[in-house]
Amino acid sequence: MELKTINYKAVLKDIYQTVVSEENNGTVATYIPELAKVSADNFGACFLSTEHEEHGIGDWQKKFSIQSISKVLSLSLAYKILGDRIWDRVGVEPSGTSFNSLVQLESDHGIPRNPFINAGAIVICDILVSELKNPKEDFLTYVREISNCDQIQFSETVAKSEASVGYRNKALCNYIKSFGNITNHPEQVLDFYFNMCSIEMTCQELSKTFMFLANTNFNIKGENVLSISKTKRINAIMQTCGFYDESGEFSFRVGLPGKSGVGGGIVAVHPGRYCITVWSPKLNEKGNSYRGMKFLESFTTVTELSIF
Repeated sequence: MELKTINYKAVLKDIYQTVVSEENNGTVATYIPELAKVSADNFGACFLSTEHEEHGIGDWQKKFSIQSISKVLSLSLAYKILGDRIWDRVGVEPSGTSFNSLVQLESDHGIPRNPFINAGAIVICDILVSELKNPKEDFLTYVREISNCDQIQFSETVAKSEASVGYRNKALCNYIKSFGNITNHPEQVLDFYFNMCSIEMTCQELSKTFMFLANTNFNIKGENVLSISKTKRINAIMQTCGFYDESGEFSFRVGLPGKSGVGGGIVAVHPGRYCITVWSPKLNEKGNSYRGMKFLESFTTVTELSIF
């Protein structure tokens, strides 16, 4: 089925109206105080094709905390800088455990299973703290460049809120440090991590930001963000690890590489075709957006455009 034969605006509208008329199960991420304040009724989606066709619906231009979606961006920057040496410090296998689990680190000698569980993302943050002159500022500049939006910011309020309750992440960082896989001071690494997760974007901005993983012709100042080979590998890790221990379910139901965040956002990529972002703050028991999962499953079913 050709991309141009589908009326995406109508498809988004139909699915949105169906999903919003049904039950909105799940709960907002209350364990981060600032996220608990977000209205559970927020719901938006943005579709962007590699041919620059764009459609949005609902709260698609309202900013929200992207949380773990930012882990894809930190990984892509670290991968760009270090190349394959990055895999000496973090694996590429699904974890099969919750996103903040300490269990596997003992048997794996401090090497996290993949870059998207919290332990893996913290190691990636340690790499960036070592490699960047001004880690937070340089990372934000990178995100602004690939999104082509100078308005993207950290949320100081959310970062402080996460730090105030981030005992498990502090434990993870210190535990990995004990194995020698964190080289910087844990407080510096965690400060970067909490700020990275606090970035706020809209569905529209996220779809534009992730276009570098969908469009091989995407470039900044005449240069590709990542090589085709590196882009393939980032997409592969999103496919297998982007939804923690629900990654298999997302792959089964939606059939796209993607990444979720506990702010209720989900970004999904069809390489060579499109990027789509959905936001709805209520999370299922695995920590993924309830409405977001339902919306994306319907989208790839109706359009018949998954990677499978």
